[in-house]
Amino acid sequence: MTLRAALSNAVREETLTRNVATNIKMPAPRKRKVKPWSVEEARTFLETARTREDPMYPAYVLVLVLGLRLGEALGLRWEDVDLNQAEMTIGWQIQRVAGKLLHRRTKTDASDATLPFPEIVTTALRARRRSRDAAREAAGDHWQETGLVFTTASGRPIEPSNFRRSFANACDKAGVRKVHVHATRKTCASLLVALDVHPRVAMQILRHSQISVTMNVYAEVSSEETRKALKQLGDHLDS
Repeated sequence: MTLRAALSNAVREETLTRNVATNIKMPAPRKRKVKPWSVEEARTFLETARTREDPMYPAYVLVLVLGLRLGEALGLRWEDVDLNQAEMTIGWQIQRVAGKLLHRRTKTDASDATLPFPEIVTTALRARRRSRDAAREAAGDHWQETGLVFTTASGRPIEPSNFRRSFANACDKAGVRKVHVHATRKTCASLLVALDVHPRVAMQILRHSQISVTMNVYAEVSSEETRKALKQLGDHLDS
């Protein structure tokens, strides 16, 4: 690209009659594939965040265990969560568009889904609700009721950029490899295996159209030693 620009400049200055590099096709740069976390990395990350009482710990659980997108997690409403039935409806998202923070519907009907969730999610969301109640009491008249599960200390929506910074900081605190929040979705399937979630339930969470696809995921975690290590995630975090 530098050579082509230099030759083009030479043509404009009439030093050369033509740019011989014009018709040379440059190979498209390959996208760098993001290596997802191992289950051990995810377990360390979650355990450290919970031990530190990171206020975003419940949100970390949602993006890792349920594979929620960042906008979906931040846009989740309490009215869409049923802790008794252990399921939630995903239909809203938080996005910053043209300088404005918007709470709006997910883009397509296919994005909307009612997801069952394992006990670790129930435990995390109950803890989040207690934190919300305490924050609302402390804020008093300054509290702004939005109905969102994840809010600031005054009840307002959380900026996605602020969450990303919190996530990156939590990676540092846990001493694990830094990945972008969106890369955590690729770890979700392995975590469901770790938590002994029934394949049919995992199929719903992962939004697979065929159970055979889900079973392929389970088959990849076949050794007893590996399954024992994975199961520690649920044992440690649900206790």
